[in-house]
Amino acid sequence: MAWVSIALTSLLVLLALTGYTLYRNVLGNLRTDDVSDDLNANRPVNATGALNVLLVGSDTREGDNKRYGQHMQGLGERTDTIILMHISPNRDKATLISFPRDSMVQIPACRNAQTKVAIPPRLDMINSAFNEGGMGCTINTIEATTNIRIDHYIKVDFTGFKNIVDALGGIQICVPTAVQDKEAKLTLPAGKQIVKGETALAYVRARKALGDGSDISRIKRQQIFLSQVAKKATSGDTLTDPGKLVSLVTAAAQSVVMDPNLDVDTLIEIAQSARSLTAKGVKFVTVPWEAYPGNANRVQFKQPDAARMFESLRNDIEVTPSAKPSAATSSSAPSKPAIKPAQVRLQVLNGTTIDGKAKEAAAALAAQGFTITEVGDARPADGTSRPKTTVLFGKKDTDGADYAAPLAAKLVNKVTPASGKVKPGAVQPFTPIASGSPTADSGEGTGTPADGPVVQLVIGLDFKGIKVPVTIPESARVVDSKTDVCST
Repeated sequence: MAWVSIALTSLLVLLALTGYTLYRNVLGNLRTDDVSDDLNANRPVNATGALNVLLVGSDTREGDNKRYGQHMQGLGERTDTIILMHISPNRDKATLISFPRDSMVQIPACRNAQTKVAIPPRLDMINSAFNEGGMGCTINTIEATTNIRIDHYIKVDFTGFKNIVDALGGIQICVPTAVQDKEAKLTLPAGKQIVKGETALAYVRARKALGDGSDISRIKRQQIFLSQVAKKATSGDTLTDPGKLVSLVTAAAQSVVMDPNLDVDTLIEIAQSARSLTAKGVKFVTVPWEAYPGNANRVQFKQPDAARMFESLRNDIEVTPSAKPSAATSSSAPSKPAIKPAQVRLQVLNGTTIDGKAKEAAAALAAQGFTITEVGDARPADGTSRPKTTVLFGKKDTDGADYAAPLAAKLVNKVTPASGKVKPGAVQPFTPIASGSPTADSGEGTGTPADGPVVQLVIGLDFKGIKVPVTIPESARVVDSKTDVCST
């Protein structure tokens, strides 16, 4: 539920610029908590321009939440909901990845959130990172598990959840049969209906009376609920009603706790870059999982599917810009069609002393449709490593820049293609190895067979990898705005 507070709050600020002062005052009430001292020193680097926000639902019984269990006051916080929201570099798509609470993962060394006593690293359920070590330990665990940098975090509690749903006028749900769950305090008739307040909270929290009683089943129900939130919040009825906008932004601002770096100016900056993000661009995904051998009540991430999905998120690719006409092209000439990867021939060379760099990069590029002619060595004569990665084309290749542009767009490094190729050392033909990983190049691998000039990728010490399209394995269940609310 918490992702609404950043994605929609910021978007609504943008959509209501005429009331900028009012919204700035409302958002000025955001609560923050700095956990930077609890974060590990060697954190992953985000070099793609994507935005990764960790969303956590807290079951704290403090303050207005004491009605949900006064006996639990003073016992800290727990969480059953951990979601990583990944907003694409172009800010037009958002992928929200749910981590099952019962997933067994390696949790790094942390400190107890209340006592500050050191907790040694261990294999445990992923939600125990938050239960014992708080937000800092949760961030460390997610980063260690996925190697994805967490840019910001947002935490929402029970009362905050209800406030946001009520500000939207309730959300439509569907249950196949009547529900009578005394433990969850949930009573529902069969069929479609609108829920809000306590009923909405009980619906997303219930576990035993809905679905098969598993956490996995509850995650799907929560994801479908959130997809309906996104649809309703971005509907014309909400966006054209100033009263609803003010209520929603106010509810969101009062319902969350976030990191200090996610201030009002940052929210507005995100909003300005996320104008094209709509409900259609939002997907909810569950990390691919399988049964954990050591305990029938636990799960573990299914490999290699989970690792491939995390890799694609780490290297999320922006939409490839159309190739610009080369300098030799007359300004009066008609513009050229964009050159697609399948039309580009590449020679991938390792300019470092680290073995395997060329083959690794070649495999990633081949998976996206490029034609790899050769891989080889391009270290300087003295045997040292080249410091910088370069993209090169022949000095006599009048359209070399056009063919080099699609390659440069796929690099995590920002590299400007240049003329003047290097003379490689030993080279050999490249044969792609089938990995079984699905390619999601959105048709970029189609086009005229490669017959243009050969472009060189010379890998230097600064090489950060190849951007890959976000690929969601078939084993990762997906929920979006088209998912039927009755499919829970």
